[in-house]
Amino acid sequence: MTDLEGLPTAWDVWSDGDDGRLVLAYRPDVFDGREFPPACLPTLYLTHGRRTRRPGRNPADTTGTDDWFVTLYFEPDVSLDETNRFSDRADALEYAVDLARRFDDGDVDYRGSYQVPRERYFDRLDELTRQD
Repeated sequence: MTDLEGLPTAWDVWSDGDDGRLVLAYRPDVFDGREFPPACLPTLYLTHGRRTRRPGRNPADTTGTDDWFVTLYFEPDVSLDETNRFSDRADALEYAVDLARRFDDGDVDYRGSYQVPRERYFDRLDELTRQD
């Protein structure tokens, strides 16, 4: 098990692999098809090597790097446009927890990651992530 001290309760650990990979899901209780589409479930990945495929694919499909990466997906083809590369897992984990907290606090601009605006969805997500 990883040290996830400070992880907001809105984030669930979906996977915590023996190889160090970690997958966190934001509010799966509301991304269930009633309030929000399941495909739009925000998901944070901590991987050893950069992911070369989107969520839902083989998580072991990474490039051959020794670095650790943190990627926040808003839906399968939409991710936060930041390069988050770390030389060790502890630093990557610390960043992942901080990013999860910032997202939950409404301090992450997900609108800028979308090529096609989805205003009704954004308005509801703003409510969920405390962005009034």
